[in-house]
Order: sequence, then C-alpha cells, then structure tokens
Amino acid sequence: HVQLVESGGGSVQAGGSMRLSCAASEFSGSENCMAWFRLPPGKKREGVAADCADAASTIYADSVKGRFTISRDNAKNTVYLQMNSLKSDDTGLYFCVTGNGAYWGQGTQVTVS
Repeated sequence: HVQLVESGGGSVQAGGSMRLSCAASEFSGSENCMAWFRLPPGKKREGVAADCADAASTIYADSVKGRFTISRDNAKNTVYLQMNSLKSDDTGLYFCVTGNGAYWGQGTQVTVS
C-alpha cells in the first residue's frame, strides 16, 4: 500500500507561482508513473500532468502546457509540480496519484485570485 502526502498548496495572486510536493512511501512498479490531478470548484476532476520514469516521458493537460512542470526526486520518493503564471482557472484541490489510479493523496488546496 503506497501512501502519498501532498504539500505546498495555498493562496496566490494570478500570475504568481507555486510548487506542490508529493511524498510517496515508495516508488516501485506501477508507482513509477506519478501524476497530478485537480478538482476545480463545481467542475469535474481532471488530469494535470504525469511522469512515468520507466518510459522517460511526461505529459501535460493542454491547459497547463508551458506553465506547469512535473519533476521527481527518486532519492526522496518525491514528485513536484511547479506551477507558474497561475490563473484563476487553476484553482482547485490538487491530488497526487500513482499505481494507475489505485493510490491517491489527501489533496492540497490551490487558490488563485
């Protein structure tokens, strides 16, 4: 059972930056793919970014391309989401996900005003 703990959320003005962190109890097997999802207020959950170490690939939602960067520190079992040029549409509860969706963190709130 993989445990995920997100941190780094908060409030920021539009145009600002924020970095989210997700500490995983382990990176192994299917947990080599790490992803960030978000739940905007009143909207459906959506994928934001994903990083699959085995495939050496990253993918981003069109809405965040060029503004968000997913990265990982395997030595610390931690994945990051650097968010720049934030917009009000980026407001939401951000979740770290792994294990092909089997494991979710508790979420961290990002509010852009």
